[in-house]
Amino acid sequence: QVQLLESGGDLVQTGGSLKLTCTVFDGTFSRYAMVWFRQAPGKERKFVAGISWVDHLRTYEDSVKGRFTISRDNTKKSVYLEMNNLKTEETAIYYCAGEARAFGLGSSSLDINFWGKGTRVTVSS
Repeated sequence: QVQLLESGGDLVQTGGSLKLTCTVFDGTFSRYAMVWFRQAPGKERKFVAGISWVDHLRTYEDSVKGRFTISRDNTKKSVYLEMNNLKTEETAIYYCAGEARAFGLGSSSLDINFWGKGTRVTVSS
């Protein structure tokens, strides 16, 4: 069974930066598209960014373009989310997730095959 472990969540001030890490245990990491979702208090879980397996295609939710960067290191079975210029409205639980697909990636939770338990990001004003 594939397990994901997120880390890097923290309390940061508006305009600050954080780097989230997600490490995959078991399975074959390199065969999965990896994505990040977030869920703010009282709201639904939403797609943030994703990176495909074969060609490392990157996709971002519009509000994070230019500020967030997703990357992956297959040798370390890890995916990263660098977040800059954070805003208070981005306070949320950030979830790492995987899609069992060789090409492309989806941005819906319906595309997800496995989830991490999340890491909390709090952005204070």
